[in-house]
Amino acid sequence: MIKECDVKPSKVIALGLNYRDHAEEFNMPIPKEPILFMKPATSVIYNGDSIVYPRGATRVDYEAELAIVIGKTARNIPADRALDFVMGYTCLNDVTERDMQKRDGQWTRAKGFDTFCPIGPVITDEIDPGAVDVRAYLNGELRQSSNTKNLIFDVPHIIEFVSSVMTLLPGDIIATGTPSGIAPMKPGDEIVIELGGIGSLKNKVVAAE
Repeated sequence: MIKECDVKPSKVIALGLNYRDHAEEFNMPIPKEPILFMKPATSVIYNGDSIVYPRGATRVDYEAELAIVIGKTARNIPADRALDFVMGYTCLNDVTERDMQKRDGQWTRAKGFDTFCPIGPVITDEIDPGAVDVRAYLNGELRQSSNTKNLIFDVPHIIEFVSSVMTLLPGDIIATGTPSGIAPMKPGDEIVIELGGIGSLKNKVVAAE
């Protein structure tokens, strides 16, 4: 099944430091269990929509990620049944205001601005989530390149862990983490998140009015 990515999640759950190279990029230890944070539903936009560079922002980064789209209500799901609760997968850009993240010491403001969660262009269940090429192109230049084989925690483990904490509803999104190579964007830039077997999520960056 391949369908247009038009879901409206009740919440977006995301993992921090879920690629070894990204943890190394920030000189952070490899986590022993998934590090969770959330992005509000109001941060979600779609393929072709604009990412708004907030007033007062000084560094806004892209983060290319594989996103899990939940297909049915899930609570306390074991890893060996986790994929039964997946509608499919899509591209996600976990846009982050990096300087605010450092100043705040937690990630809600830095990752929660409106337009800071582009998803799309489609949802598909016709891929192996454990072997997806993940790339980001800034103005046509390759900036991130990895594969979900390099995830610290794989998709079934992620669903098991998240569903042990909170009930997942149909349409909810779980972002699986980003590899190394993150860097800032500025108004006028185009960022493309490309995942093998899914396609390309394209968004322009614009200044806040």
